[in-house]
Amino acid sequence: MTQPRVVIIGAGFGGIAAADALLKAGYRDVVVLEKASRIGGVWRDNAYPGCACDIPAPLYSYSFALNPEWSRRFPPHGEILEYLRRTADRLGVSEKVRLGVEVTEACWDEKDGCWRLRTNTGEEIEADVLVPAVGQLSRPVVPSLPGAETFAGPTLHTAQWDSSRPVEGKRVAVVGTGASAIQLVPAIAGSAESVTVFQRSAPWTLPKPNRRYGAGRRAAYRMMPRLMRLPRAGTWAMTVVTGKAVTGNRAAGLLLRGISTAQRRWQVRDRALRARVTPAEPMGCKRVLFTSDWLPTLAREDVRLVTEKIVEVTADGIRTADGELHGCDLIVYATGFAATEFLAPMRITGRGGSLLQDEWRDGAYAYLGVAVPGFPNLFLMYGPNTNTGNTSVIYFHESQARYLAQAVRRIAETGRPLEVRRERALAYDDEMQRRLAGSVWTGCQSWYRTATGRVVTNWPGMASEYRRRTARLDVADYAPITNESVPY
Repeated sequence: MTQPRVVIIGAGFGGIAAADALLKAGYRDVVVLEKASRIGGVWRDNAYPGCACDIPAPLYSYSFALNPEWSRRFPPHGEILEYLRRTADRLGVSEKVRLGVEVTEACWDEKDGCWRLRTNTGEEIEADVLVPAVGQLSRPVVPSLPGAETFAGPTLHTAQWDSSRPVEGKRVAVVGTGASAIQLVPAIAGSAESVTVFQRSAPWTLPKPNRRYGAGRRAAYRMMPRLMRLPRAGTWAMTVVTGKAVTGNRAAGLLLRGISTAQRRWQVRDRALRARVTPAEPMGCKRVLFTSDWLPTLAREDVRLVTEKIVEVTADGIRTADGELHGCDLIVYATGFAATEFLAPMRITGRGGSLLQDEWRDGAYAYLGVAVPGFPNLFLMYGPNTNTGNTSVIYFHESQARYLAQAVRRIAETGRPLEVRRERALAYDDEMQRRLAGSVWTGCQSWYRTATGRVVTNWPGMASEYRRRTARLDVADYAPITNESVPY
């Protein structure tokens, strides 16, 4: 078997899945480049208090590596990180990882038919196949607030948590009410002197039944691993309901809105506060958050929810549009990621000197979220329109990894690069945008959309449809590059 040189960028869940699929297919010339000092992706970077999974663990794991050791249904980030590292070791992927190597640019060499990569240290690396697996949630966003540089205390982003900065006894300001905030605030309330939460829009929430998994259950899973497929199937069935709710099924939508409304009525007895935590936007247009302690925490005496617009940051705190200065000792930005800026800040140059950033100037797109015309032998993991608003993204990673293995097999067998046909990629993108135009995600501005309103992150259908459409690589989708022949 010929052995194309495959370079994967990123050692998170997507990169590990890609490497595993290639190793299982018999390809050994695989290297994973990771800019950090440890593998783990978002679960390495997000270590803020309270950080945990918000998809049940039976589904938030590889189907080929179910874990009997989860301590609870929604495990904390440390358990997920340990699971990923242990799994990478067991699969033989860890030995393929090079740590501390950041790829700054990649250029397709038309003469030699390969990718030439340059790293932050000036090292040059050649690859026949390039697999960016940097994810959609790897570049934290900090808002540009007037006067932010004058604040006298420390500032943190939840994805860049500094454990040497204690919150105990401090007045903490948390900017944002997204997924990280709803975990962080309940975790620090009570130990901080006070917590002030600045909300731009109220999130939709659903209860989080985070029950513990006892020793007996874990022992049974170890003895009979097939038992773990039962809760996985049950969780999958639940995500089918949530998936239908966000993709337009009226009955499923009414059910979830009813549950969310009941949760607010039960957990927030103060009518004025309840009004401020009641979403004004359609359910699902932003990420629906699973939590059972967010709303009760906002009702605490030492926690304050501020809905006035922030106008400036001063040395002593944050001033809002009503003129009030909210004093604080520490500012935490729970403001998410630049999810729509795929692969940035890497500079990717394809065939004919075309820049990927130019190809994507109107918004990122890729055929099946994987392949981009003009960029041969480049296959994305967690690319455009492959995020999911209701189920486990790892399910999508596995689909992409299987597709990648088929692409590499084709490249190895023919000795020629694969480049998706432009007409196929554009027709696919037209389909995605047409379906997304009628989706709930166009109901508000969110990290799912670019500044122009184009939804570039989310998949418009059910996860099972994506699995079906990526099950087999159709060579008719790819154009031959006749002036190149590379005997891998």
